[in-house]
Amino acid sequence: QVQLVESGGGLVQPGGSLRLSCAASGNFFSIYIMSWYRQAPGKQRELVATITSGGSTNYAASLEGRFTISRDNAKNTVYLQMNSLKLEDTAVYYCKARHIGADYWGQGTQVTVSA
Repeated sequence: QVQLVESGGGLVQPGGSLRLSCAASGNFFSIYIMSWYRQAPGKQRELVATITSGGSTNYAASLEGRFTISRDNAKNTVYLQMNSLKLEDTAVYYCKARHIGADYWGQGTQVTVSA
């Protein structure tokens, strides 16, 4: 069982930045495939970014290079640096770990972009 705890969400003005963190339990974090998803009100959950155990990354095309996913295996933590935030980035952001074919989700952290 993998437990994930997200943090770092909050209220930010358009154009601002936030860094989300997701701390994972377990001794095998370095081999987890980690992802960030988000779900806006009334919309389906969508993939934001993924980082493999080897550090390869993939992003949703709609982000236009504004977000960066990274991981610190020594801290069992994955990050999502979000810059140039837009109103449409408002959502609950979820962390997901994939390990041996099973997916584990965090409880989510709210990001609200508002003037």
